[in-house]
Amino acid sequence: MNLDDYPKEKLWLLLVEAVHANVMYPTHKSYTRDVILPAHPKISAEDLASRLNMPVGEALVILNELAGQAET
Repeated sequence: MNLDDYPKEKLWLLLVEAVHANVMYPTHKSYTRDVILPAHPKISAEDLASRLNMPVGEALVILNELAGQAET
């Protein structure tokens, strides 16, 4: 899986919208940023989803957003 290809897909915006509606999304994102990524900077979406018991789609969105923040 290449995260760079996902934003180009038409369904990406729908996935992001659904993930942002999840009440656990802010908690998952901040925990990933503050705890998971410092210890495992190259974690896959599948591994993140398994660790936090969340859908792979949510993990993809979180990793994509955090990668975008790191670049700016």
